[in-house]
Amino acid sequence: MTARVRIIGGGLAGSEAAWQCVRRGVEVELFEMRPVKTTPAHQTGDFAELVCSNSLKSDSEYTAPWLLKEEMRGSGSLLMEIARQCAVPAGHALAVDRVTFAARVTEAISSEPRITVRREEVRSIDECAGVTVIATGPLTSDALAAEIVRLSLSEDGFDQRDGVPAPQNPRLYFYDSISPIVEADSIDMARVYLAARYDKGSADYINCPMDQEGYDRFYDALLAAQSVEERDWEKLNYFEGCLPIEEIARRGHDTLRFGPMKPVGLKDPRTGKMPYAVVQLRQENLRADAYNLVGFQNHLKFGEQARVLRLIPGLGNARFLRYGQIHRNTYINAPALLRETLQMKTHPRVFFAGQICGVEGYVESIATGLLAGIHAAALVSGDELAPAPRASAFGSLTHYVTHADAKNFQPANITFDLLPPLEQKIRDRKERHKRQCELALEEFDKWMERVSQTPMRT
Repeated sequence: MTARVRIIGGGLAGSEAAWQCVRRGVEVELFEMRPVKTTPAHQTGDFAELVCSNSLKSDSEYTAPWLLKEEMRGSGSLLMEIARQCAVPAGHALAVDRVTFAARVTEAISSEPRITVRREEVRSIDECAGVTVIATGPLTSDALAAEIVRLSLSEDGFDQRDGVPAPQNPRLYFYDSISPIVEADSIDMARVYLAARYDKGSADYINCPMDQEGYDRFYDALLAAQSVEERDWEKLNYFEGCLPIEEIARRGHDTLRFGPMKPVGLKDPRTGKMPYAVVQLRQENLRADAYNLVGFQNHLKFGEQARVLRLIPGLGNARFLRYGQIHRNTYINAPALLRETLQMKTHPRVFFAGQICGVEGYVESIATGLLAGIHAAALVSGDELAPAPRASAFGSLTHYVTHADAKNFQPANITFDLLPPLEQKIRDRKERHKRQCELALEEFDKWMERVSQTPMRT
């Protein structure tokens, strides 16, 4: 019988994991419940649909996101290759046309003869039969979340106090939010200007400048706006890196000006001065007929969003293609459950990848899918599993996920804080980061030589 890996979830991580398996001659059975069963945030049945931002973070050399993407490109990442093909102008960041990106990933996965696609919900897992990668993402179905808890009970990976059901367990999820999108031709271009922060990259962002009076008016309206009602059982546990704007605003009058409305490095060419606050709009697709409000994820009622966001200069007559929303992000207590190879400690034939394993961000999700695919293919082929080296971005990310404090575990993005410190102190920050990247890539290259010895059958 042909060796096969079962992958649950056709999002970013699941799609990349499937591709890495077939590159190594291992057949895949890929399960995706959409469109048979949808989620609160997805709009299509396409693989790798981006539901929040369309940005895959900074592409500036020697930044932490750049390093992670360099390792992914060096590993033959399908999704990073497609992202390059679908890139839209975004200054020094890599952003994609999300519709084209998902369509091309779907085409690549669906046309691969060694991947069998099953459009159905998986409700149970046989941890003893075959090799399984769980990559169901932040919107794992209630039934599968309960099954994951069952697998985890022996490892004390979840807090099941008072018999709280798995999908409602406060240790199993946090909340994330989605930014609004507006039609490009509804933006009053006479009131805005094009610029990239500190002139890094091309001037691809639309900037909506505010003076102090306008900012105060917007701030007061935001605080007074009505949020979507919280359900009785919900405890809104937000991810700190993606807080709704109203939550940021509640922390102080100027918190938005030091966050998503930061004006630093965005001098208005018409006045030669830096505005009091700025709202940035980023191109959403290749046609440039839609823009998203960068960092403006929120949990406000739709009518309230329209009222408050139209106070932003240039958006007085904005037509919204999508309002901000909130959705639950499911994740496991990975330090209690997983090895550095992303296998479960007590069920080593079960892997986790993507946001459900405790990473935050598109690039991080793809990276863990890539790693899970490599390791799952090695396991099913009888080859040795080799964790990514600690000094690499891959290894630092998985090290955090599997070694963080299990009692206070929170998902993480890739940052230099996750990489090991240099033996020799370098005071200059840029030079220090450059050296960390160089060392990481050296260790990554050695690791790739090792894992590439696994036959990549055609």
